[in-house]
Amino acid sequence: MSSTAPSPSPGAPPPRLQLTGITKRYPAVVANSGVSLTVQPGEIHAVLGENGAGKSTLMKIIYGTTRPDEGTVAFNGQPVQVRNPQEARALGIAMVFQHFSLFDTLSVAENVWLGLDKRLGLAEVTQRITAKAAEYGLDIDPLRPVHTLSVGEMQRVEIIRALLTDPKVLILDEPTSVLTPQAVEKLFVVLRKIASEGCSILYISHKLHEIRALCTACTVLRGGKVTGVCNPSEESNASLSRLMIGAEPPALTHRPVHAGAAVLRVQGLSLPRADQFGVDLLDLQLEVCAGEVVGIAGVSGNGQKELLYALSGEDPRAEPAMVQVAGRRAGRLSPRARRALGLHFVPEERLGRGAVPGMGLAHNLLLTRSDAVGAFGWIGMGALQAQARGIIARFGVKAGGPNAAAQSLSGGNLQKFIVGREIDANPKLLIVSQPTWGVDVGAAQQIRSAILALRDAGCAVLVLSEELEELFDVSDRLYVMAKGHLSPSVDRAEATVERIGEWMSGLWHADVQAHLARSPAQRHALDQETPHAQA
Repeated sequence: MSSTAPSPSPGAPPPRLQLTGITKRYPAVVANSGVSLTVQPGEIHAVLGENGAGKSTLMKIIYGTTRPDEGTVAFNGQPVQVRNPQEARALGIAMVFQHFSLFDTLSVAENVWLGLDKRLGLAEVTQRITAKAAEYGLDIDPLRPVHTLSVGEMQRVEIIRALLTDPKVLILDEPTSVLTPQAVEKLFVVLRKIASEGCSILYISHKLHEIRALCTACTVLRGGKVTGVCNPSEESNASLSRLMIGAEPPALTHRPVHAGAAVLRVQGLSLPRADQFGVDLLDLQLEVCAGEVVGIAGVSGNGQKELLYALSGEDPRAEPAMVQVAGRRAGRLSPRARRALGLHFVPEERLGRGAVPGMGLAHNLLLTRSDAVGAFGWIGMGALQAQARGIIARFGVKAGGPNAAAQSLSGGNLQKFIVGREIDANPKLLIVSQPTWGVDVGAAQQIRSAILALRDAGCAVLVLSEELEELFDVSDRLYVMAKGHLSPSVDRAEATVERIGEWMSGLWHADVQAHLARSPAQRHALDQETPHAQA
């Protein structure tokens, strides 16, 4: 581990990208302080740091969406001033943002076309998207409107759009946060091929095992400053955690589950898709009891969004008895009526659905909390601000106070606040989608610990996640969703990565029958042969 980048050898080509002394100040924080970064041609270079360490700001400076206060940028050995994304793309710099920049009302092809050379016709761009998607295993229909896509599908659009520019530097901000393990492996094959052809890749991720497997260099940031440069393949998850947050995240503590009465019961839930690109829900059976965490695994776009809408009340078309909350028929109830029964909900889209971007954190509490609204509709701002301050302190949210705009927070810190907001409401039933998407290892462990603590206090928790490691960490029972169907539940002790991976393709019927036909001793021996999710 070194504190500076190595000097180039005589006669070697200049670095593809070199940042020297980059500083960016905001009124409430110094996001980058004297940051230097060197990326060689064909290098896959990780930028590692906890939420709020300054990674995204640094990438925005490279891409031209933010101007530094101090410092210089060199591209292929030549000083450059990247004043906007158009100039960045002209140099050969492409970026896939963590928060997507797509127009909901346009199609996939139209969104991609907007960022490309206008000498290309829409029909030709559509053909290129189809070819690129097939080449890289990023299946997407170029004619679909963006508003019908899941978060995982939106990310595929962003990646394809970047790849179509044939970049010299490709910046990826949390590119695998909503991809399945199989899709991640396919993406890594693509990225290694791109790098072998000379493209440099800047890779931001909180998944340390990915960085160790993929990247050939790593710059570590803490508090806006570079704390070291290393070869991640020579580090362990523990050593990278120490470099990033100064300590290893605490281990999760599990206790034996003593589940109580059913708080959520889904019986025969069948709903036709709400639009032509949706997924039909087909006779779903699901139960979540007090004092347990139930996980739902599955590849994005298999009905998870439709299920969440039906459970939260955003889609009230279900028959009343199909969705029961705390013993009440809730299939036709509004979201507000379901909250009155104790159901609280964390959506996968943080900005826009989980929080209003331009509103302060205190005002964002009003989305799901009504206890600060007094007689005649007067809002008690003092109470709201006190609640917001309490959540910020309890969950370690880095923000400029309770009035800081939601959009001013890093993705991970906003996620901590939204999860904290719902946990602070003392729910009887908490439904969480992608709880640690884009969150650093320390914050992810904090959120998972909070979920387990809520379960231990008697809450029923339903977690939908595309990260199998996360589901194995927090779940007591697991379901798998595929093509609008829901598998039988399986205890975590009997679940394996291989088994859940097969079920993601809908192949659980024969497996369930074969598993039940074995004796208890045979089932135990078989489960011991295949380990649980690896860190």
